[in-house]
Amino acid sequence: MTDGTVLSSRALNRAVLERQALLRRQELPAEEMIEQLVGMQAQVPDAPYVGLWTRLEGFCTDELSTLISDRQAVRASMIRATIHLVTARDFLTLRPVVQPVLERDVYGNSTYGKERLAKLDVDTVLAAGRMLLEEHPRTAAELRRWLGLQWPDRDPAALAYAVRGLLPLVHVPPRGVWGQSGPVALTTAEAWLGRSVVPKRDPGEAILRYLAAFGPATVADARTWSGLSGLREVFERLRTRLVTFRDDSGRELYDVPGAPLPDPETPAPPRFLPEFDNVLLSHSDRTRLISGEHRRALIKDPMMRGVLLDGFVCGTWKKERTRGKATLIIEPFEPLATQDRDSLAEEGERLVRFAGKGAVAFEVRFAEP
Repeated sequence: MTDGTVLSSRALNRAVLERQALLRRQELPAEEMIEQLVGMQAQVPDAPYVGLWTRLEGFCTDELSTLISDRQAVRASMIRATIHLVTARDFLTLRPVVQPVLERDVYGNSTYGKERLAKLDVDTVLAAGRMLLEEHPRTAAELRRWLGLQWPDRDPAALAYAVRGLLPLVHVPPRGVWGQSGPVALTTAEAWLGRSVVPKRDPGEAILRYLAAFGPATVADARTWSGLSGLREVFERLRTRLVTFRDDSGRELYDVPGAPLPDPETPAPPRFLPEFDNVLLSHSDRTRLISGEHRRALIKDPMMRGVLLDGFVCGTWKKERTRGKATLIIEPFEPLATQDRDSLAEEGERLVRFAGKGAVAFEVRFAEP
């Protein structure tokens, strides 16, 4: 179905904010929100906690910690071959979809792939890796050591990298549990969840879920989000199930019918995004959330912690902890009006009290732009 409507950057901004629960906090279980977002970036173990706090009314860290400990949510290499937090259900169905991305990451890796895996019976290595990891969870260092003993003429780091990338593995607790720490220990989905990933690899359903969470979007946007190639053909196959629009540059935008398209003038409250939040990483054209100039400034923060003001990234943030005092430092890209500083400080106060639990004093401070 073709609508033909041209959607401005501001209209696209409000659409993605609504779908990402960033226009207002939603009253949903954390498990449902994780699935609504099609997973959450999780290289930093605490990032999904902040991401859920900023999206959910009354979110408590114990809710997510329990999901992870009870094996209802897992951390694993997934979308874009990066660490994501997903529900157990989604891991089993989405992991086969992103398998080509992980294969490309392994075999195309300049450090561990290519020559180091040449003329190697990779299937035999994967079988050995599976057996080791199903005996009990192991770290990458342990995996390197054991595989190196079996293939002494091969680079053990390359062998371990292949196992970690090509097998459907999950990170086991205490890693990822709020307030706890531990090494990255891996085991197979079968050992941890008691079920195998599904054999189906058609990305169509995953693309529909992407559009529901991040759309309206172009094919290039979906490629940026997923890391998958060949999506033009997938979109054409889905076309009868989609509606289409145009952006200000005339590019075709795809969407699922009935998905929210709020009024572009809908108020957007200040929001703090955690490290590498997917809302900042899932479009080829990111002007719906950040200007080109500010995008360059955002990248200077290696953690990409964005601050949203009126729906657009206006700066970054970080937290410090010293002698029982938790401090949130807001680093705006440009000078802020008094009203904007006050609204950011109010939301920042709530965040620092959430993320700084255990502290006895709290502070919000602004850096000079």
